[in-house]
Amino acid sequence: MRLISGMMQLLRPVHIVGGGLSGSEAAWQLARRGVPVVLHEMRPAHPTAAHKTGQFAELVCSNSFRSDDPEGSAIGLLHAEMRKLDSLVLRSADLHKLPAGGALAVDRDGFAAAITAALEAEPLIEIDRTEVTEPPPEWDSVIIATGPLTSPALAETIRKLTGEDALSFFDALAPIVHRDSIDFGVAWFQSRYDKAGPGGSGADYINCPLTRAQYDGFVDALLTGDKVAFHDFEASTPYFDGCLPIEVMAERGRETLRHGPMKPFGLTDAHQPQTKPYAVVQLRQDNKLGTLFNMVGFQTKLKHSEQVRIFRTIPGLANAEFARLGGLHRNTFLNSPKLLDATLRLKAMPRLRFAGQITGCEGYVESAAIGLLASRFAAAERLGEPVLLPPPTTAHGALLGHITSGHIETIDEGPKSFQPMNVNFGLFLPLTRVPNHDTAGSRLRGPAKAVAKKRALCARALNDLDAWLTGALPAAAE
Repeated sequence: MRLISGMMQLLRPVHIVGGGLSGSEAAWQLARRGVPVVLHEMRPAHPTAAHKTGQFAELVCSNSFRSDDPEGSAIGLLHAEMRKLDSLVLRSADLHKLPAGGALAVDRDGFAAAITAALEAEPLIEIDRTEVTEPPPEWDSVIIATGPLTSPALAETIRKLTGEDALSFFDALAPIVHRDSIDFGVAWFQSRYDKAGPGGSGADYINCPLTRAQYDGFVDALLTGDKVAFHDFEASTPYFDGCLPIEVMAERGRETLRHGPMKPFGLTDAHQPQTKPYAVVQLRQDNKLGTLFNMVGFQTKLKHSEQVRIFRTIPGLANAEFARLGGLHRNTFLNSPKLLDATLRLKAMPRLRFAGQITGCEGYVESAAIGLLASRFAAAERLGEPVLLPPPTTAHGALLGHITSGHIETIDEGPKSFQPMNVNFGLFLPLTRVPNHDTAGSRLRGPAKAVAKKRALCARALNDLDAWLTGALPAAAE
């Protein structure tokens, strides 16, 4: 292990367990505040079921951070807030962005390599590549950011500390296709509504059109294809609704997919512009070279042989070669509203904080954002400063409120429980004044009013974040 500089003699280090997006962001933020860190990451000596490397912040599912619109989307607003907070994750994403329409997608290898290099070069961060099964009592400040794939030994320690079983859900992975195996006599490049986003041109997605007969045949194949069988202990585990396997979506109705990941809207077949496709499969660039493209929204639990057979029936993918096939993994998270306090400390043992997906947020950026907050809280404690919560009007505050206050959902007619969630405007405090007129004085109605409301929520959030950072706005009450 690399020794921390003399600063360690002035302040005791904060120990971070887990080097995913959340743990990496937390380590960076603490070091930026002058607080020494020991970052514990068991990979590559102890790999997980989903990770392939020992790099920090390795992306195991999609390479998309979703919409980058800071005026009309909650996730785009979270991006903007994190940039203001000097996020290492957003900085690296911006440096390694790929064409993806209005989304922020990244070259996964370059992104992880940049974060790994930054953390390894930081003198206040010591890296420990051994597995932590139980934080020793002498660690007086610990952030557990082990994510959904927490090692079994540490998960058992957490269960003993919390006094209850951890909750779980399933996430699925989408396949990745080699670009040179796609038939561009059938497929074409276009972003939906020709929208150009960060790093994009308005023609960033590969589109494969289906007729109604082809779509019906595809849905039939999904419904009858062989799926991965669950173990007995997994049978009652629900899916996360934001990452449903395509075959599960198909089971909810024959038209579900063409109004979801296979919607044809905003696209024109470059080869037959007068013929409107009944459905469209989109593929998004997955690496910087542009040699790999992932099938957007095509997370699946189909067996690998079935994926190859069924996906090659999609026009343009008849000869598709797959760099990775889809898969399924089980995620674990805490009953955070019951177990954690307002600053993400474990009520039963306040020297432990939790961050990232294990707290019940879902998504790359959301995980990193909670790591950022946990580190700010831990830094304030270590430096003897007030621990200030972000305003609930901000995306960070809304996420924190979901985790610590408990958004209750009823899943599949089962008992009420705390469930993972992406950031969304439903988590925000309502506006005290909803926009009714545009800048020209015309009355807003329908979609225009909804857009104006989102913009007002985003503007309020960024204004309140700026005020909070300068001390002009009180934080949320703890």
